[in-house]
Amino acid sequence: MAPMSAFPRKIIHCDCDCFYASIETRDNPALLGKPVAVGGRPEQRGVVATCNYEARRFGIHSAMPMSTALRKCPQLTVIFPHMDKYREASAAVHEIFRDYTDLIEPLSLDEAYLDVSQATACQGSATLIAQEIRRRVRETVGITISAGIAPNKFIAKVASDWNKPDGQFVVKPEEVDAFVRALPVKKLFGVGKVTAGRLHALGIQTCADLRELSEVDLVAQFGSFGTGLYRLCRGIDEREVSTDRTRKSLSVENTYVTDLPSLEACLEHLPELHEQLLQRLQRVEDEYRISKKYMKLKFEDFVSTTVESISCETDMEGYIALCTEGYSRGNRPVRLLGLGVKLEPIGSASATEAFIKNPRSRQLPLRLEQG
Repeated sequence: MAPMSAFPRKIIHCDCDCFYASIETRDNPALLGKPVAVGGRPEQRGVVATCNYEARRFGIHSAMPMSTALRKCPQLTVIFPHMDKYREASAAVHEIFRDYTDLIEPLSLDEAYLDVSQATACQGSATLIAQEIRRRVRETVGITISAGIAPNKFIAKVASDWNKPDGQFVVKPEEVDAFVRALPVKKLFGVGKVTAGRLHALGIQTCADLRELSEVDLVAQFGSFGTGLYRLCRGIDEREVSTDRTRKSLSVENTYVTDLPSLEACLEHLPELHEQLLQRLQRVEDEYRISKKYMKLKFEDFVSTTVESISCETDMEGYIALCTEGYSRGNRPVRLLGLGVKLEPIGSASATEAFIKNPRSRQLPLRLEQG
C-alpha cells in the first residue's frame, strides 16, 4: 500500500443542522414549522444558543439576546437547553462516525472532522460515505447533518455550509483553486469583522483579490497572521485531523440580571465565580497545569474586554488585580463577569518557564486583549 502522503486527503466536515433546536423539534413534533430558539431566559438576560431556520427568517441568530429575538418574533418558542439530551444525541452520531474511520476530530457536540483517506466502506468514496452517514443519522438519531467533502479541513468546513440544511457539497482536488479563488475573504479562518473591514478598505473582497498581495505585503499589514492569509487564499491547509482533544482553557462566567454598577460591585461577585472555577479545575488537575489566568468583562453596551497574566495559580488576589484593570478600560456598568485559566498538559514546557527564561517578557506582565 502506498503511503498516505501519496494521495490527496479525503476530509469530511460534518455539521448537525440547528442541533439543539432539531433535537427539541424531534422530541416535540408540534414544533415542526414553527420558529424555535434554544437558550437562556429573556428575563435573565439569556442569549440564543441556536435556533431553527424558521426563526432565522426573522433575523434571529446565535448569541443574540433572547429579549431581542422575542421582539423580532413574538411567536418564537423559547426552550431552555436540555444538555443531557444533546450529549446523548451527539454520542449516537459519533458512534456512526466510528463505523467509517477512527480519525475523528470533534469540534463540539454537533460538529466534527473525519479523515476517510484510508476508509474502505463505500468503495473508499468520501462522497458516498458522507451520504451514508447523513442517511443513518437521519434514520436513527432523527436529525439532519450537512457535510463538506474536500482535500483539507479548511475547504471541507466551508463546503459543509454550501448546501445547508440536510445537504452536502464536494470540492475535488482539481476544483480547489477555482473554488477558493471565488470565496469572500470573510470565509477565511480567523477573519472576523475587524479584519474583514481592513481587507475591504484595501479593496480586497475575494480570495482572488487577496492573491494579488505578496506574503511580504500581508505580513507587513497583518503580522504573522499574514502568512496564514497568504496560504488559505490559495487553498493551502496542511493540518491533520487530530484525535487528541487537548483542553486549552477552562472558565466560568455569569450574566447578571441587573448591571453591576461599579468596580466594588464586580469585586463582590468574584468569590462565588472563583469557587465555581476551583470546582471545575478539580476535574482536570491530574492532567493539566495552569499557564495563565484571565478575566473577562462585558459592559452594559456589550463591549467586552479580556485581561490575562502569566501565572501557575488561581489566587484570588490575582483575579482582583485583573478585574480592576479590566474595569478601568470601561468605567461603566458591567453585565457579565468571567474567570478563566489557560491550561497546558502536564509534561509540556510551561509558559511560566518561558516567562522566566525570557527577561524581556517581564516588561509586560499583563497582556491586554480587547474585542
